[in-house]
Amino acid sequence: MNKQEHDRLLDREIAESRSQRRHGDRAAAWRSLESAHIVSQRALGPQMRVHPIMLGYALNLREGREVVGQLARLALAPLGSLTGRIPFGNTGRSNVSAFEPMPIPEDLRSALDRQRGRR
Repeated sequence: MNKQEHDRLLDREIAESRSQRRHGDRAAAWRSLESAHIVSQRALGPQMRVHPIMLGYALNLREGREVVGQLARLALAPLGSLTGRIPFGNTGRSNVSAFEPMPIPEDLRSALDRQRGRR
């Protein structure tokens, strides 16, 4: 996947999260942020863009555990990127280990695969 396609997919997930927040659908907003996190995992810059958005949303909702989890992930992301130890598929939320690889949801996997095939 080239950088432009990657950025478009990331922007789409972030925009979807904002739309869901405006409609009051917290669960869907978090799912879109989790998808944005999965997309962002290939490079530090995008990942450092997504975690502050997740942190801001957690602060807005006053979800203390999530706030702490996002602060920890903001600190860990550069180290994981530098060492190449990114747990791909991880949703980036505080309810899962920051070190655990996870399966990528099928719809997101299909989008990533389609874009990878266009190189």
